[in-house]
Amino acid sequence: MCVSIAARPSFRYICPMQHLTAAITDLYTRWKGEAPASVDLLPQSGSERRYFRLHSQSSENPVSFIGTYGANIKENNTFIYFSRHFKERGLSVPAILAESDDGMFYLQEDLGDVSLLNRLEAEGFSDEVYGLFRKSLAALARLQVMGDEVLDYATHCLTNIEFGKQAIMADLLYFKYYFLDALRKPYDKQKLIDDFEALSTYLTHTEYKYFMFRDFQSRNIMIRDGEPFFIDYQGGMKGAPQYDVASMLWQARASLPDEWKNNLLEDYMNSFEATSGQPLDRNIFRSQYNGYVLIRLLQVLGAYGFRGLFERKAQFLTSIPLALRNLKEFFNNQSVGISVPEFRKVLDICVADEIIEQFTPTQADEATPLVVKVCSFSYRNGGIPGDDTENGGGFVFDCRGILNPGRITEFKTQHGRDKGVKDFLEQQTRMPDFLNSVFDIVDITVEEYIQRGFESLMVSFGCTGGQHRSVYAADAMARHLRNKFKVKVELTHKVQDEKNWINPLPEKK
Repeated sequence: MCVSIAARPSFRYICPMQHLTAAITDLYTRWKGEAPASVDLLPQSGSERRYFRLHSQSSENPVSFIGTYGANIKENNTFIYFSRHFKERGLSVPAILAESDDGMFYLQEDLGDVSLLNRLEAEGFSDEVYGLFRKSLAALARLQVMGDEVLDYATHCLTNIEFGKQAIMADLLYFKYYFLDALRKPYDKQKLIDDFEALSTYLTHTEYKYFMFRDFQSRNIMIRDGEPFFIDYQGGMKGAPQYDVASMLWQARASLPDEWKNNLLEDYMNSFEATSGQPLDRNIFRSQYNGYVLIRLLQVLGAYGFRGLFERKAQFLTSIPLALRNLKEFFNNQSVGISVPEFRKVLDICVADEIIEQFTPTQADEATPLVVKVCSFSYRNGGIPGDDTENGGGFVFDCRGILNPGRITEFKTQHGRDKGVKDFLEQQTRMPDFLNSVFDIVDITVEEYIQRGFESLMVSFGCTGGQHRSVYAADAMARHLRNKFKVKVELTHKVQDEKNWINPLPEKK
């Protein structure tokens, strides 16, 4: 049973994150009747929402719950309304347990940490993983059909009530402005808009309209006890069911083989027929499905362009070549069922080898001699470390312009790998902006050094005591270089290694 509880404000906290933690703890305490044993701040994803895992006091039967903070109250209300509506119909979503009167905090069922994407990346294209995709699509069909029943779209949808012509045009223009125009290649803008109009009109005339998840991908499917559960459906609206299937089967990071895509589409259509009780005209369904695959692929490219090319976030930049190869595979093998000549010309531009190569980072292989030495140090104790290699030089970045966690009592004895310090640097300082700028500078040299066969580069980060900011920054740089360039990295923390305070950084992302 869900209860509504007011989150009591307080002004005793050092920083906003402590206020959020206290508020979600207070909500839990008044819902449960006792304080949680512990509260963990979970890593932030692409949204501005913050998630917490709250652990119960029981030692014999410990239970955890997810606490959520979101400043966008309408978005919170939509998620809560959709969740309750779906849960009442026995669909695969988390239960909402409590919410604050101000609408900014709520508690929900904990579905764990393992997504379908995690399982795919860990186990590959196994029979068991295929079975999870098949189960997920069957659960999707139920969500779309049963979730659509008496759903109040008009009151609760965040943006559009229906994924019609206006919404399709918005996705196409998102691609145009944030990716295509950034390529600075010539094309006829008016003819392209005319083709966008024709394609969006064609896709609007579908006989199947149910609840559309809008962002149905393996990252938003949690696996618990072998069963799929869905999260992040607050952007949903009424629309064509093919869009969600396209989103899942053509997710760039999943990179499903063609056989899986074809077989899973058949599995989905079987589940949709069984759930809706209506026979499908499969030829029409597939034709419109192909159109929605294209729309989804372009929407994703627009998102990667905005986050990567405009906001300069490295993880989105490195995803662009994956999305382009995905688009090229589709473009070369499928038809959308309508003639759009200028659009096809533009797609030819996007999937050209030179464009894909432009966004593909140079990566090291086993024969690459380059070793990047990443180091943290203290300006006060020892100073800038020397480079005794023949190459010499490299980069030294001063982290002292970032607010120092060491000035806060609880962090004085901690270091840059402790959770509280990391949260502080990520949420309360400009460290993310600082590092994005550093990555841009260092990436140019690393790429060039790999191509030219150089053997050594040194990148050092200094702060006052070599304990907090420089440690965090050096760790972040090491992860970035390993993930983006697959280059060999030697990571040292000059002060911390001497004190033997911290363990080696894991190789994994």
